[in-house]
Amino acid sequence: MNSFFQLIARHRVLASSLLLMIFPFLMPYEALAVNILIFGLFAMGFNLLFGYMGLLSFGHAAFLGIGGYLTGISIVHYSLPWGLAILIGVIGAAIGGLLMGFLATRTRGIYFSMVTLALGQIVYFIFYKAESLTGGENGLRGVRVDNFEIFGIPVDLLNPLAKYYVILFFVVLAIWLISRILNSPLGAVMEAIRENEKRAAACGYDVARTKLLVFILSAAICGLAGSLRALHLSIVPIDSLNYLQSGQAVMMSILGGMGTFFGPFVGAAVMLFLEDIVTGYTKHWMAVVGIVFMFFVLFFPKGIWGSILSKLHISQDTSQ
Repeated sequence: MNSFFQLIARHRVLASSLLLMIFPFLMPYEALAVNILIFGLFAMGFNLLFGYMGLLSFGHAAFLGIGGYLTGISIVHYSLPWGLAILIGVIGAAIGGLLMGFLATRTRGIYFSMVTLALGQIVYFIFYKAESLTGGENGLRGVRVDNFEIFGIPVDLLNPLAKYYVILFFVVLAIWLISRILNSPLGAVMEAIRENEKRAAACGYDVARTKLLVFILSAAICGLAGSLRALHLSIVPIDSLNYLQSGQAVMMSILGGMGTFFGPFVGAAVMLFLEDIVTGYTKHWMAVVGIVFMFFVLFFPKGIWGSILSKLHISQDTSQ
């Protein structure tokens, strides 16, 4: 069993892709699988900053919302092709990450978290007040994608399974990018800063520039998740920018295992699957999810996936 997980660790992008390819057949219905796919990507982008850099942001919902809104505005108001609209959403989120990161990375600890929360709320009210473009409290509606063809094969995004695999293509690209980042010298610098920022600076690394770069990369990945969510829902709800979405990313990352490659997806899957089941029985589903979250934090502090890797004595720095 240990050698099996070691093999997965060496080929984590391929293993993750293969698992996600069969994932919709393991879920009760495809729409839930799509939700987990999108929020798993969102949590993965957040984990790049939180798990690997040690910077806790409470404002990452801003990038989920920026990506979604810019993609939606591009399609609804300017009739741009959906592929170009996604690119605009990602670039817009990256620019937002540059501006927010430039201000936030000048602080440390709880001050960093509070600054990101405040900046995230500013972004929320900017989009909330731009009612002519964003729809205000009603959200942006009508984000529809016409049928298209891939190698002569017609694709209908109204088909949940077809939508899942189109979104999966972008998610796999993001997973590959994250893996390349973590395997690069930048990934080593990130972990060095997480473990001891002063020592990393003494070794000659530009800590401030690295923090800002990772903040931008994290924002771009979260923006991609927002763009894909806009295509999935055909609307961009204003709660995409709500600080509670940032809280969800934190919970998913901790639940799955912060600082692990695949942990955020595990956390997203457990949290959203549990939410889907519990809401069928009670409207107080948040209390149940909260109790489950507390249980794992108390008894599995490394998260679900992190605890499995630790039990098998697989290094989290090189594992999925």
